[in-house]
Amino acid sequence: MSKSIFYHAGCPVCVSAEHDIVNLIGAENVEIVHFGEDASRIPEAEKAGVKSVPALVTPNGNVLHINFGASMADVKA
Repeated sequence: MSKSIFYHAGCPVCVSAEHDIVNLIGAENVEIVHFGEDASRIPEAEKAGVKSVPALVTPNGNVLHINFGASMADVKA
């Protein structure tokens, strides 16, 4: 993985965190995945260790859970 992946579900907490992440690390360094627009990416996020959103998976594979918007169970419901 060459850049971070930011996973979110579109809630206000997630959208606010998305803006902060983009401002902090730059849009060119992060891929944004909105589960409401692409639910097929949920298994990928879970395999990476994402337990709740918003979450950032770093290029090294570390999962940074940011604030708390929704659990993955809520996202899948």
